[in-house]
Amino acid sequence: MSGLDIATVIASTVHDMKNSLALLGQAQARWLAQLPAELQASPERGVIEYEAARLNGMLVQLLGLYKLGVNQLPLYPAYHELDDFIGAQLARHQEILDSRGIVARGEVAEFDLMGFFDQELIGSVLGNVIANSIRYARSALLIGAREQDGGLLISVNDDGAGYPAAMLEQQGDYVLGLNQSSGSTGLGLYFAARIAELHERDGVRGRIELANGGPLGGRELRVFLP
Repeated sequence: MSGLDIATVIASTVHDMKNSLALLGQAQARWLAQLPAELQASPERGVIEYEAARLNGMLVQLLGLYKLGVNQLPLYPAYHELDDFIGAQLARHQEILDSRGIVARGEVAEFDLMGFFDQELIGSVLGNVIANSIRYARSALLIGAREQDGGLLISVNDDGAGYPAAMLEQQGDYVLGLNQSSGSTGLGLYFAARIAELHERDGVRGRIELANGGPLGGRELRVFLP
């Protein structure tokens, strides 16, 4: 009997979990539609939707990392208008943002700014960053985009307390091990860095960078795409 390929089993299980989570989301939406308006806006709804979004993001990361490991993650870059792209990312989180009292906006430096990237992969990166920013923001979130050094810079900012100093000091080593206080493994940042690196032009690869400060004074994650 051949040995069990545990990585493939895990990937298949993760895929099934994503499908189950999607069905749960659909069932919840139908259930909410049957409730009175005053019950639909309960704080528990915000918690459920936020944690479901986080779970989905983590499952997407795990599947993506598996496909990266076996060289089966396709890249389909195309030109996209940043104003529309950022608006779509924020719209997916609007109900959660509203439930947390967080005002989010997009800010594109140039009119009709275009970027050449894989919309699904970069969208999954931004989705995870937005979910984390919602967790740490006090009341505001900003996604910006502008041209820089012949490429594209997309940044996600919040008005929270900022990244811990240790994370900023070890930016090249995103998988830092389990943080007992936060439960973080750094896999989200590792995933973002790998997705950015897949984007390459004229020998220049994409990258991510962490910083504190920025327009809102808190955390800032920058994605550079050539």
